[in-house]
Amino acid sequence: MSAAAVRTTGRIAAVAALFAFVVIVFGAFVRLSNAGLSCPDWPTCYGKATWPGHEHEIARANEAFPERPFEDHKAWREQIHRMLAGTLGLLVFSLALSAVRGRRGAVLALIAAAAAAAIGVLAYMRGAAVLSSLLSAAAIGLPLAVAMRMRAPAPMRVAVAVFALIIFQAMLGMWTVTLLLKPIVVMGHLLGGLLTFALLAWVALSLRDGAPPTPMQQRMRPLVGLALAVVAVQIALGGWTSANYAALSCGIDFPKCAGHWWPWPDFREGFVLWRGIGVNYEGGVLDAAARIAIQLAHRIGALVTFIVAAWVGIAAWQRGLRALAVVVLVLLCAQVTLGILNVKLLLPLSIATAHNGVAALLLLSLIALLVRVSRSPQTRR
Repeated sequence: MSAAAVRTTGRIAAVAALFAFVVIVFGAFVRLSNAGLSCPDWPTCYGKATWPGHEHEIARANEAFPERPFEDHKAWREQIHRMLAGTLGLLVFSLALSAVRGRRGAVLALIAAAAAAAIGVLAYMRGAAVLSSLLSAAAIGLPLAVAMRMRAPAPMRVAVAVFALIIFQAMLGMWTVTLLLKPIVVMGHLLGGLLTFALLAWVALSLRDGAPPTPMQQRMRPLVGLALAVVAVQIALGGWTSANYAALSCGIDFPKCAGHWWPWPDFREGFVLWRGIGVNYEGGVLDAAARIAIQLAHRIGALVTFIVAAWVGIAAWQRGLRALAVVVLVLLCAQVTLGILNVKLLLPLSIATAHNGVAALLLLSLIALLVRVSRSPQTRR
């Protein structure tokens, strides 16, 4: 692939990563404003491509879904989030096509995957669940097969694989609605969005020109990798906290919880990942002890994350990567501050949404640091 084609792929990846960040933040806004089930069907909203707007449409919607009366101030949020996610899917599809430019068989396979995904959605809307599942599986499998067979640098192969991930992410979005905000699905949807963002950012950063690291900087790779793993686990704990409505289970106490340093947590009940089908999890179903256990786990994770990420930031500063070090440390402190404010101010929507956005930016800063200490002359070949 020519240098110009590589630059084009990198630019598409950068735009897609930026758009993925927007989708993540807006998705957090939707979830935290309790609008996750404001459109009871998928991918339409009360049977419409947008959402009901006229009185007769609203009346028809309420008649069709009596268990979920239409709420205009929520429905538009959910459906716009779906539209943004669909646009991101088109960007990722363009990225995958750019990465396989000149490979006719790979291009046809990706087009077939896109067609299978689209037909799968139509089949689902017509009630053909089995056919829809088979088509979705094919849509996911084809890009993965192309990525595995490609003889190309890792960023190009990942650019193709992300197309499979975005299709699976769409399925998680569907299951979020159809399984009534099941916590494991809600958390998986959050992690899938952040993984999409992370991989797109890694592709974009890896395809940029840059100076190779010094030997001392290269030795930071295991530490940066550890920090990424710790941040990923902490984001998962945050997603589990949000999905189980456990953010305020300790009241406004910090660093204590419900007036105690170690109250009555029920970790066994709090971390049951799979519960019954057909239960509506909106508002949460766990008792106080289980929610306290989830909140305590998230707080302990925050302490571990702060120590490890601060260690990485200090190490980067000492090795001459001062700009990235400052970014990591500032975002880390901002994230901890936002987490405390969420508790003390009773989870205001703006701060809770910002908490999700800064988590994504902290992840991005560590990915940028990993690329910087891992760069080699072979990256662009």
